[in-house]
Amino acid sequence: MSASERRAARTREILAATRALFDARGVRDAQIEDIARAVGINRAIIYRHFNGKEELFALTLVGYLEELAEELRSHDSPEAAPERRLEAITEAFFDFGERYPAFVDCAQTLLRRSGDELMEEVSADAMVALGRGMNAALGRLVAILQAGRESGAFTVQDPVLLANIFYAQALGLLNLLTLQLAVHGHESGMPMVDTVSRDEVRRYARLLSVSMARGDLPASPAES
Repeated sequence: MSASERRAARTREILAATRALFDARGVRDAQIEDIARAVGINRAIIYRHFNGKEELFALTLVGYLEELAEELRSHDSPEAAPERRLEAITEAFFDFGERYPAFVDCAQTLLRRSGDELMEEVSADAMVALGRGMNAALGRLVAILQAGRESGAFTVQDPVLLANIFYAQALGLLNLLTLQLAVHGHESGMPMVDTVSRDEVRRYARLLSVSMARGDLPASPAES
């Protein structure tokens, strides 16, 4: 095995260990030392393969995104009406996020960084891989939005932007499903909390996605 092949194999091993720890413990409780211990290496070796923790997170997220893309593909029926297709992959996204909470944490960790910060902290090759992973997952959603626009079912002007908005919005709703609480006011002035219905949150997510694609909600400040 050549040096480049050994390096690639080690990189895959580190990513596999990271993913396993994320799924077992969650993102916040997975430390670099734990990952190194799982692979049987010194933590310094990890930094020979990755620019830092953000790059390791980004490339681990790629694996999730590739699996998500396959999940969405398997739940999409191109012959169905665009509304039904959009509802089906919305459900598939929620199923995936609830099955892999670490995917949600990992994705949101990166979303909290600005684009400029990510470009500084993540190598160009890793950014390309992340972009391909995002495109693999969101590409099907974009295709559904475009098909709906062509058929007249949707009026969305920018399917790519709306697909990215759906992605970020769904991640937030998955957090609500984890919290399972809704806050509201009481006549006494004290805040109150109610238990959130998982099925209701999913129903609202489906309705909201179709409404936005149809143009029932303003697409831009100029149109509001």
